[in-house]
Amino acid sequence: MQQIVNFILRNKSFLFFLLLLSISVSLTIQSHSYHRSKFINSANFFTGGLYNTSNSISSYFNLEEENQKLNKENARLNTLIGNTKKESISYIDTTTFENTFKFTPARIIKNSYSKQQNVLLINKGKKDSIKDDLAVIDNNKIIGITANYNSKYATVISILNTTSRISAQLKKTNHFGTLSWNGKSPKIVQLTDIQKNAPVKIGDTIITSGRSSIFPKGILIGSIKDFKLDITENYYEINISLFNDMTNLEHVMVIENKDKSLIEDLLNNE
Repeated sequence: MQQIVNFILRNKSFLFFLLLLSISVSLTIQSHSYHRSKFINSANFFTGGLYNTSNSISSYFNLEEENQKLNKENARLNTLIGNTKKESISYIDTTTFENTFKFTPARIIKNSYSKQQNVLLINKGKKDSIKDDLAVIDNNKIIGITANYNSKYATVISILNTTSRISAQLKKTNHFGTLSWNGKSPKIVQLTDIQKNAPVKIGDTIITSGRSSIFPKGILIGSIKDFKLDITENYYEINISLFNDMTNLEHVMVIENKDKSLIEDLLNNE
């Protein structure tokens, strides 16, 4: 305390000057609006800079906490997305098809692709109106045809099955033939019975022809990998690179043609 008193006594003239200066400045600011506004603006600028610097420093030291919050939020959103994917098992715009087709989403719970007669198992059955001979697709790409079923499950004859026969055509024309599989590569299927006058080119898209009561027309199959004339030199033998990865499937759509029985009854009576 004595040191403070000694400091004041030693610097009393300077301190007295500062006091008078402060009083004069204060009176000037209070009595003149112009000076008062300039002072306030300067003070705001100064304090604003201090607050901004303080906030930047505070934000820097709070980065770890903010990152933790962001990580938690990302985890929550990823969980929601994951759950949505599990529940959203339809990836096809069903409005692009005629009203004669009924669509039922399903999930593949078993898939084989390395045998000669590959079969898939889906988690829908009779209670879900699943029958035999219904088309099965994935995101508008061909998978196979339903075969046996019980109340809860059904099997699907894969297009990677040597007994499978499906009507297919060139997308750019109406030339159609028979889609089958030679039992070799799970990425390649075969299209036969395309007449040699058809404008076949490598890379052309192949789709379902709609010339049966099972598949609607326009389901994607694949693109032409290579082709040659058969032994009679009247038809092409075409290798098709599948659009679908048949080794990586989960969610599918089962398609029922509601007019199937009407079509088949009419054909059987011919």
